[in-house]
Amino acid sequence: MASTVLVGTQWGDEGKGKITDLIASKYDYVVRYQGGNNAGHTVVHGNTKLALHLMPSGVMYEHAVPVIGNGVVIDPGALVKEMALLEAEGVSCKNLKISCNAHIIMPYHKDLDGADEKVLGKNSIGTTKRGIGPCYQDKAARKGIRVQDLMDEKIFRLKVETALAQKNPILEKIYGIHTYTVDEIMEEYLPYATILKPYMAETTQLLNEALRSGKNILFEGAQATMLDIDHGTYPYVTSSSCGSGGAAIGTGVGPMAIEKVIGIMKAYTTRVGGGPFPTEQLFPENGGEGEMAQVGEKLCAVGHEYGVTTGRKRRCGWLDAVIGKYAVDVNGLTDIALTKLDVLSEFDTIKVCVAYEHEGKRYDYLPMQQSVLFHAKPVYEELPGWKGVDITGCRTFEELPENAQNYIRFVEDFVGAPITMISVAPERDCTIFRGWDR
Repeated sequence: MASTVLVGTQWGDEGKGKITDLIASKYDYVVRYQGGNNAGHTVVHGNTKLALHLMPSGVMYEHAVPVIGNGVVIDPGALVKEMALLEAEGVSCKNLKISCNAHIIMPYHKDLDGADEKVLGKNSIGTTKRGIGPCYQDKAARKGIRVQDLMDEKIFRLKVETALAQKNPILEKIYGIHTYTVDEIMEEYLPYATILKPYMAETTQLLNEALRSGKNILFEGAQATMLDIDHGTYPYVTSSSCGSGGAAIGTGVGPMAIEKVIGIMKAYTTRVGGGPFPTEQLFPENGGEGEMAQVGEKLCAVGHEYGVTTGRKRRCGWLDAVIGKYAVDVNGLTDIALTKLDVLSEFDTIKVCVAYEHEGKRYDYLPMQQSVLFHAKPVYEELPGWKGVDITGCRTFEELPENAQNYIRFVEDFVGAPITMISVAPERDCTIFRGWDR
């Protein structure tokens, strides 16, 4: 078993939670390396579905050590609440390790996040307003507050005083919203320090020592490739490195230690928030008509496409294989886990985007110009479907309908990486392993 990065290949919500949960039992450490509680994935504990936002999926296994790496931004209140929820469900958090270098989301980060979105109006990015972006801004500006600072009351107070001297005038004079006193923040945050202190660790040293002793690590990305701050559809992205390269940055483990990169790819495409989406099938309320509206509504309804974190209805569309090919290149994918194949059982024919057209030019690759991608028209390859065939009981590739097999072969040949796992229903055991060493 190799140390592995698990990364989304689209705009998130590809089903990383299920795949992580499915394979995490084979790893000694499961590590979150970026993002914050703007992420969300669902895991199953017994008969209960649990929504995780900060906690790595390895918490579900007693033998595994769940690690929150230095690249994550932590809302301590959200983390403490999530830990309490897990403990109440009988899931122990005793093995959790939190990087002392991870940055902390402060109350003013959340206020600034919401205020920025309000000012942008129709041009808003569609953030979760949980303070993720402003926290990363402070980190980049070398003005952030880290977990280790929270553990030293004197240092924490000094840093809060320094931060509020800058943030309060912005909150009051630019946005016209409430400000904070140092004592208010100290009163709220110091109890979190007491709760979290036993879990704080030098995680970079911990993980590298684990590798030297022959342990296996699963690096668990949040969000996805097309939301990456460098390689996504900027500015409609998150504020961190979601791709496989972020695993090294967000943990302090060298890239040569990573032997496998698994991309999670939904059998169709979704995204939330603003930004370009060439294959989107618009809902009626967004101007969709006829077949387009019908496809969009069906994908949303059958696929239960509502955000784990936000509850928002996701935008839906056909699979964009151009983006899939891009994700293979950017992440160096060695494997693809294809999810929600069963949703496509609702269609007579299935479309796959293989190129874009804009002003008479064909793009067989992802154009970097934002204006081109916003107005690009998808070029589709239409494949015969397997409408009405229930594939949820299939456990081998050969049991799938021939047209489903052909669809999978078409996608993997086009994007350039093998599809070695196929999810045919939400449950953990409803997965086909194809050439995958379990």
